[in-house]
Amino acid sequence: MKPAGFPFSKPTWPTGVPRPAPDRRVGVDYDHEWSRRYPVRLARAVVLDNVTRPAARIVAPTTVRGTEHLRHVAPPAIFAANHASHLDTPLLLTTLPVRFRHRTVVAAAADHFFDRHWKAVLWSFGVAAIPIERARVNRRSADVAAALLEEGWNLIVYPEGGRSPDGWAQPFRGGAAYLARRSGRPVVPVHVNGTRHVLPKGGGRRLPRRSPVSVVFGPPLTPDEGEDARRFGARIETAVAVLADEVSSDWWQARTRAARGDTPSLRGPDVAGWRRSWALDPRPEAPGRDPWPRV
Repeated sequence: MKPAGFPFSKPTWPTGVPRPAPDRRVGVDYDHEWSRRYPVRLARAVVLDNVTRPAARIVAPTTVRGTEHLRHVAPPAIFAANHASHLDTPLLLTTLPVRFRHRTVVAAAADHFFDRHWKAVLWSFGVAAIPIERARVNRRSADVAAALLEEGWNLIVYPEGGRSPDGWAQPFRGGAAYLARRSGRPVVPVHVNGTRHVLPKGGGRRLPRRSPVSVVFGPPLTPDEGEDARRFGARIETAVAVLADEVSSDWWQARTRAARGDTPSLRGPDVAGWRRSWALDPRPEAPGRDPWPRV
C-alpha cells in the first residue's frame, strides 16, 4: 500500500536545495524568558515545595542557621555561596524563605547546563536557571543578570565558577561583586556544608548517599565607598570563610578569629594533594546528633 503523502506525512526536501543548519539556540543564546512567566513559575513552585524540598530533606537532612539575617533584607538580593555538588542548588533554593524562593533565578554555566536543548529546558524550568559564560568575560551574561535584578528577581551565584574538584573552595571570581556594585543590591554570603558527602563531583557515584548537610546565611554585604569589585569580591569570600569556620567550630570562636584576621581560608592548605584531602572535614555525624534546629 502506498504511504499517504503530504499533508498526512512529513514533506520531502528538494534534492537540489541545501538544508540550512538547525537553529539550536543553546548556551548563552538560549531564550529563557518563558521560564519566568506566571504559569511556569506556579508549576515550578508546586514542584519545589512538594517534590524537591521533601526529597532534598530525605537525601540530605538539613540544618539551617542565620535566617534572621534575611528578615530585614528587601528583595531582590544576590546570594553568593560556595559550590561542591549539584545538590547545592536545589538545597539552597528550598532553604530560602518563601518570599525569596519563588522569585529567584540561578546563574548556571552555559557550557554545561545549556549545551543541549533538553538540558536547557530542564534546568530553566526546574530552578529558573539562566546561562552564564564562565570561560571568559561575557557582557551579555552580566547584562541579563543585572536586568533581572532590576526587575525584582533574586539571584543565586557561585563565585567559584564551578564545583570544587577536591572539596576545598576555588578562588572567588568577581561576578557577584560586580553585579552588586552595578545594581546596588546586597550580597548575602552563604555556606553550604556537607553536600560533597551526598553527591560529590567526579566521585564515580551517580546516586546520592544520605548524609546531613548544613546551610548558614551570613549578614548582607554592600560595597564600601570607592571599593572596587575585586576588593569587594575578596570580602565576600572572607565572609563565606567565616561561616565555614562557624560550622567547624562555633559562632564565638569564628567571630573571634575573624576579628583577629585569622579566619581559615576556604581554599585549604597549600600542600600536596593527599594532605589537602586529609585536612578536609570528615563526614558529618548522624542527623540525630546535630544540635542545630532542622527545617
